[in-house]
Amino acid sequence: MTGTDKKTLIITVLLVLWLCGSAVAAGDYQVDSSVYLKDFLYRLLNFSIVVAILYYFLKKPIRSGLTGRRDDIEKALEEAKRAKEEAEAKFAEYDRKLAEATDEIAVITAAIRKEAELEKQKIIDNAKEQAGIIEQDAEKAAALEVAKARQSLQQEATQLAVSIAEDLLKKNFTKDDDSRLIDEYMQKVGELH
Repeated sequence: MTGTDKKTLIITVLLVLWLCGSAVAAGDYQVDSSVYLKDFLYRLLNFSIVVAILYYFLKKPIRSGLTGRRDDIEKALEEAKRAKEEAEAKFAEYDRKLAEATDEIAVITAAIRKEAELEKQKIIDNAKEQAGIIEQDAEKAAALEVAKARQSLQQEATQLAVSIAEDLLKKNFTKDDDSRLIDEYMQKVGELH
């Protein structure tokens, strides 16, 4: 029993004695006071014994129950705080990854456009060269050969652009992004010719 517990018990017993004494003094009894006093003291003794027994046996379970509950609440608060911090960290990480992915998409798109322009220029240069050779042949065959060369160059350019784009996109994109960018490139190459 700690000092505070002893003080609380003594104060409680004194308060009960004082209240009981006040109740007896306030009564207008004509009976012998020694009989009432003796009865009162027995009852007071019984009450004090019951209070002391209850205090002795219930002090530890109540205290440990309250301490355990407080510890559980503290653990729950710590776990909630940790979960919140982890969620915030994951959110920040995903936000950063999304920003990086957006930047990568912009870089790859610019590279694909640049590559397409180079391919376009190569195709044009190659077509001019082929046109010069074809002009020396008969004019009737020239029109046919130009059409075949353009078709062949378009297919070759398309295949080359697709293979370059596939290599780049396999490294950086998902299958959905890959399909979407190839379709856009094919449409742009088709519009140029």
